Amino acid sequence: MAIISANTMIRSLSLFHLTLAALLVKNPALIANQSVIMILGGSMQLPMPRDFASPSAAIAFIAVLFAFIGLTDLTAASLPVEVYDEFWGAQTPVRLVFLFALTGYTFLFKEGGMFGGARGISYSKSPGSYLKNSVVFSWGFIELSMWFWIYVTLREERRERARKIVEARKKEAERL
Repeated sequence: MAIISANTMIRSLSLFHLTLAALLVKNPALIANQSVIMILGGSMQLPMPRDFASPSAAIAFIAVLFAFIGLTDLTAASLPVEVYDEFWGAQTPVRLVFLFALTGYTFLFKEGGMFGGARGISYSKSPGSYLKNSVVFSWGFIELSMWFWIYVTLREERRERARKIVEARKKEAERL
């Protein structure tokens, strides 16, 4: 059995999203200046976005999206066990694929990256260039790690519940 249940992890991540939303509205520079973002972004040679220096309309919209994700995940974490298993069993792999693609894109297509082209003057900006920064990479990487942990825990919990059901049915069959 896992040390922390998947439900607890999902609720914690939901509360983290709500906290992130509040911080993005109030002081986005606080998030951009976090050590983990600087370390992950620096180690991947990703630029630090200047957009997080002060609140803006785009950052406020991102805050609304984080609040929405946090609230819907908190609601979905309160579902009955049968529905909960089906919902998160389908939702978690989708989130993992999305986050893996986003994190991979951010790293592989950065300026001077494997598929990003040359550095300097010959590098051409694309519409996705704004995704290739340390904040997006760090968020994607941390979320990817958390959702993978949740996925593994969900599978372990589902296997444990199935084992208990089989044992209960065996006991019932022996009793009859």
